[in-house]
Amino acid sequence: MTVRPAPRGAAPFDTSGVARDAHGIARYTDLPSSLVSMLRATVDAHADSEAVVEVDGPRLTFRELWDRAARVAGGLRAAGVQHGDRVANLLPAGADWVVAFLGTQFAEAVVVPVNTRFAESEIDYVLSDSGATFTFRPGAPLPDGGPLVVDSLGQDDLAAIFYTSGTTGFPKGAMMTHGNFLSNIETAIRVIDVDRAGGPSVRNLVSVPLFHVTGCNSQLLLQLAIGGPTVVLPAFDVQRFLRAIVEERITMLTSVPAIYALALAQPNVGEFDVGSVTRIAYGGAPIAPALVERIQRAFPRARVGNGFGLTETSSIATFLPHEWAAEHADSVGFAAPVVDLAVDDPDPRTGVGELLIRGPNVVRGYWNKPEATEKTFVDGWLRSGDLARIDDGLVFVVDRAKDMINRGGENVYSVEVENALAGAPGIAEVAVVGVADEVMGEKVGAVVVPTGAEFDPDAVLNYLSDRLADFKIPQYFAVRTEPLPRNPGGKLLKRQLREQTDWGAPVRGR
Repeated sequence: MTVRPAPRGAAPFDTSGVARDAHGIARYTDLPSSLVSMLRATVDAHADSEAVVEVDGPRLTFRELWDRAARVAGGLRAAGVQHGDRVANLLPAGADWVVAFLGTQFAEAVVVPVNTRFAESEIDYVLSDSGATFTFRPGAPLPDGGPLVVDSLGQDDLAAIFYTSGTTGFPKGAMMTHGNFLSNIETAIRVIDVDRAGGPSVRNLVSVPLFHVTGCNSQLLLQLAIGGPTVVLPAFDVQRFLRAIVEERITMLTSVPAIYALALAQPNVGEFDVGSVTRIAYGGAPIAPALVERIQRAFPRARVGNGFGLTETSSIATFLPHEWAAEHADSVGFAAPVVDLAVDDPDPRTGVGELLIRGPNVVRGYWNKPEATEKTFVDGWLRSGDLARIDDGLVFVVDRAKDMINRGGENVYSVEVENALAGAPGIAEVAVVGVADEVMGEKVGAVVVPTGAEFDPDAVLNYLSDRLADFKIPQYFAVRTEPLPRNPGGKLLKRQLREQTDWGAPVRGR
């Protein structure tokens, strides 16, 4: 597959210290050899500074974190865990999760963070498929032994297997190397514009799961690299989230748009002094320009930005910086400094095609899945499965390939319609899917969870009339009071919506 990377456009990120290898992949030239080497340097510089704070729980300095992880590594070795063995982590978010993660690395084993929202059958599958020889389980004491820290691994060695939660079938395990982790850490520093010398003054609140790459790779590991404390909220509660920002003097937040919308909708939100926050990132779902502006007003000292990535990209592939955030809220930003992007087989009219991603953050492949690996990772490029266009370096993800709606020969990208609906009156949550039609093949349908008891489709149609082409405006609305169905990874189950939704008559005779 011969692919020409798209121009980087006006991407403002620092690209110093980046060089291409023999395969044409851009890499940071001055990274540590492993996560263990990285953490050792941080402990040497910030031994007595806070490393991990569990909200309403224990607090560990970097020295304490290192010592506890080393004893866990010794306990794992005593339990028979050897180099390259897989160790599953089923613990809830908190200090013990971090200690277990690092102890696994110290023992030269491969950590398998398990999505605790998986069904029992999925958890059993992950444990079986990964071949885990040890599992950290809730309620069981962490293994304890003589201190052990092995640091002989390099950037190409396997460090973790993160299982992606697909919308059909069992999860696939993305094989993440030390180099993948380290590249994403450096990218996060550069695109979020973090002060790498900030150390203890950079306080990051993790309110998303640690078993996801956003919480683990772009928050926890980022903090371990720069010497700043990671404040972990074990279970999300919006009032506790707001109080933690104040009590822990948080400077950095990363979450999904819905969490920010929920927090800003609290009647007492004005009672919380959030002036300490200087960096805010969001992603994982469309965001309305109005919500971006509300976030900017509520956190006046913060630079905001939209991040985009996949488990297969170790988290960050693109980022939309503060200066573009409100004006281009429908974009996921520019390619990260070491990431190349391309659009495969673009539509000659729209420029939309499958987004291809290349870089040192792209994982090695899928564990025990050679056919899926061969299909997804082609000639150094990751076939993302996302449909996108790139304009002057700005990436616009318009749909998942399988979710595109063909309305009488016109392609309608559901994410584009969902982006528009995100700011429409009376809508709390929405999913756009195709509705079978004998004449057009498919028409556009929107499943809506309203903000209140009443839903006014006419108000929504009027709102959309100036924002979408006529053929993209939904012809059908289905209202439901319960949240939209999602898998344990938070992805919408659109196939289920298509099969189970009773659409009734089209609106306005459309």
